[in-house]
Amino acid sequence: MSKSTILSRCEDHGLRMTDQRRTIAGVLEASTDHPDVEELYNRASAADPRISLATVYRTVKLFEEAGILEKLEFGDGRARYETSDRDHHDHLIDVNSGDVIEFMDPDIEALQEKIAAKLGYRLMGHRLELYGVPLKGKANG
Repeated sequence: MSKSTILSRCEDHGLRMTDQRRTIAGVLEASTDHPDVEELYNRASAADPRISLATVYRTVKLFEEAGILEKLEFGDGRARYETSDRDHHDHLIDVNSGDVIEFMDPDIEALQEKIAAKLGYRLMGHRLELYGVPLKGKANG
């Protein structure tokens, strides 16, 4: 199943798409990281200098309320965003640099299902965030 674009999902939700919202959607679509609003603003205003920080905040809130974006909070005071239709993955956050590493481990997934079943539940979803520092000798990217 192919994932739809942010723009098409906005249109499917009946959101009015101004040029500035289209630019912000495009920036989000092109993001391979987990940008916060400030970073989204920097990228979007580079493409369209008329975009204000307030417009980015309003647009992100609108997309989040429509279920198009998912808000991630990793304890550093910066809300970050990724599209909500991505394949499931977990996050490892480098507490020194703030880098976010995505991963998926079938053993962890199976263990979570097993724990839920042991407690009498069927797992409907979860979010796993690991926080760490690089091991000594690990080269920083």
